[in-house]
Formats: sequence, structure tokens, C-alpha cells
Amino acid sequence: MANISFLLVLIIVPFVLVGMSSAQLTSNFYNSSCPNVLSIIKTAVNSAIASESRMGASLLRLHFHDCFVNGCDASVLLDDTSSFTGEKTANPNSGSIRGFDVIDTIKTQVESSCVGIVSCADILAVAARDSVVKLGGPSWTVLLGRRDSTTASLSTANSDIPAPTLNLSSLISSFSNKGFSSREMVALSGSHTIGQARCTTFRDRLYNETDINASFATSVKSNCPQSGSDNDISPLDTTSPTTFDNIYYKNLRIQKGLLHSDQQLFSGGSTDSIVNTYSSNSATFFTDFANAMVKMGNLSPLTGSNGQIRKNCRKIN
Repeated sequence: MANISFLLVLIIVPFVLVGMSSAQLTSNFYNSSCPNVLSIIKTAVNSAIASESRMGASLLRLHFHDCFVNGCDASVLLDDTSSFTGEKTANPNSGSIRGFDVIDTIKTQVESSCVGIVSCADILAVAARDSVVKLGGPSWTVLLGRRDSTTASLSTANSDIPAPTLNLSSLISSFSNKGFSSREMVALSGSHTIGQARCTTFRDRLYNETDINASFATSVKSNCPQSGSDNDISPLDTTSPTTFDNIYYKNLRIQKGLLHSDQQLFSGGSTDSIVNTYSSNSATFFTDFANAMVKMGNLSPLTGSNGQIRKNCRKIN
């Protein structure tokens, strides 16, 4: 009986996974319908990052915050309407996520090349990859063919996007709910090797937590007083904030994680060994990060006749 059950799992699970994720996503989805799309996106991303290096992290974060809310469907880009409240004002996003203008620019350029063909969700996925590459990180093959949602969910954005205040067990659960292992969670957290965080997200750690390097805390406090300056920003990786590398993990090992959730990855728990591995071997981190990004990009995409190809990424057709 046990053997029969095991065989059924082998038969059923792959079918379910394929049906839910990448069954209709392919690397060559636009080869005929919009052959220039990848070069258009890459050029625009490189230009945006050349103008402001922080934009690379912002575009990567947009993709992450999109995929964790009902799948990679560009719902994060939708403005509020009379029929639904979008995700931009959710607690993890309000006053924080950015890069919408860059996506608008890319969409306009893509539409000029091939009208009504390329989804905003695919643009987000490719822009995230190109941002990482531009800042020195690994590349990966982005599977394409996603379609765009016609609604958004403020409540799901509030509940499903991991908060910077989470402890290790909650982080593991949050990512596990999306199908990620602890190792994949630590790898994806490595995206914090680039980008900035607002004072309001790490103030409590600076002034109330003990597992933080004293000189590091002092230096960051100058940009984040005990009251006020909520939106003042500091780099998540103070050593090389605009280079995608493994310094983030090296910093965790010396208690220089900016966010509570960052330092939780190296706090005497089950993920310490993974942090040690990534801090000493950037190639392993790069490989694991790239694989985890492919997996994240396959979270519940809309394909076939589901959803639509938005003409304007901010609103439904």
C-alpha cells in the first residue's frame, strides 16, 4: 500500500506542479511575435541603473513583491480603481516600492515594437534578471508567457509579503507557503546585497536589539534617529550597496544585518550553516539565487486565455 501511494505521488505531483507553474512558459515565447523584446528591456534597464544605481534593487523588489501576491501577474503595478484597491498602499509597499516609471518606459518602448504582445508581468521578470546582471550578479534564463491580472489584492499583499520584523521561524513559514525551502529563502534574501531600507523598518533593531555590531549601529543611527526621519534610507549592505555580491552574508556573520529579518538568518538557528556557505562561496550563492529566481518567476502565472496583455501596466484594458 505504501508503495502504491508513493507511486501515485510520483505520478500526480509532477502533473500538478507543471499545471500550476511553468507548463506554458518557455524561454523562446516571443522569438517570433516580438523578437527584440529582450534587447529593448535590457537597454532600458541598463540606462535606468546608469542614471541611478539604486534602481536595480527597486526593479528586483518589484518582481518579488509581485510574485508573492497571487503569483507573478503584474498586480503590483495596478493603480487603485473604483472596483478594487491596488497593492501599492499595502504596508510592505506604501512609500517603499518604486520603479514604476521605468516599467512604464519599457512598456511604451516594447509596445512601439510589437503592439499588445508582451505582458507587464514578463517585463517585470526580465527587468529583475537584467538588474541583477547589470550590478554584477548571476544571469538566468527567464521563462516567458505570463499574462497580466485584471485585479489586485491589498489584503494578500499585507499578509503574504514577508515583513522585516519576522523571526526565523516565521520567515521559513512565509517562504514555505510559497513552496520555497529554507535554503532557497536564504538565497533569495541575498537580494539585500543591493538596495536601501527606510529608517522606520530598522529603527527598533538599532535601538532595542543586542545582536548588532555596536559601531555599525552607531554609524546607522546618524541617519535614523529615535524619532522622525522615518523615510530616510540606509543601505542594506553598507560595504558594497550597489554591487550584487555575497558581502551581505559576510556582514550577517559579524552582526551587521540592517533588518531584524536579515540578522535572523544568522542567529544561532537552522540557517547559520547556509549563511556560512554563501559567505565563503559566492559561486554557490549565485547558482542558488539564480535557481530560486527561476522558481519564483514560476509562481502561479496566468497563461493561455487567463488574464490579459495590458496596454498600460497601471490599469486594466
